[in-house]
Amino acid sequence: MRASSTNIGPSLSDRLPARTAVRHLPNLICLIRLALVWPIAEALQAGEHVPALVMFMAAAVSDGLDGYLAKRFNWISELGKFLDPLADKALLVTIFVEAAWLELVPWWLTAAVVARDVMIGLGALVFRLWFGPLRGRPTKISKINTAAQLLYLTIVMVNAAVNLPPQELVDALAILTLVTTVLSGLHYVVTFTRRAWTQPAQFS
Repeated sequence: MRASSTNIGPSLSDRLPARTAVRHLPNLICLIRLALVWPIAEALQAGEHVPALVMFMAAAVSDGLDGYLAKRFNWISELGKFLDPLADKALLVTIFVEAAWLELVPWWLTAAVVARDVMIGLGALVFRLWFGPLRGRPTKISKINTAAQLLYLTIVMVNAAVNLPPQELVDALAILTLVTTVLSGLHYVVTFTRRAWTQPAQFS
């Protein structure tokens, strides 16, 4: 006579919903980053530089964390491919414009950052309408540019909060950020042009 087996652990069907939910963790982190944009801007407007800095640093860390989780555990999704760049652009453009309005960063750098993102967005839209979906991953220069912009804004907020580091270092970082912004924008233009040149036009 066989002894009846006892199921002491959760069944596979019970574990699947949990695994599915965990897969969306990178998307949840992106949404949190999006939700932080307005409070950061409000804190800067109110002159509360330390809370703004803390929230901005949390948002900056989340930018690397969601990408790491997605790649490490293969939690990549179409929603994530949309949310991640959206959260990055919303965060950086909003804070650059707010900081420029408050005279914390120069307008010429903010104009370059906004112009780059507008140019990339319009280029991607035109490519999608004329040539089909634009598939690809962020380039190294694009990642360097995002890191430079995040670092620069972090240093700007530190400077506003505690008057350190020296303004000369902040100005040097502004120039470095401008260089990476321009190079990244030009690289995207070249990439779009090459793909359009080798791909037949189609309307959708």
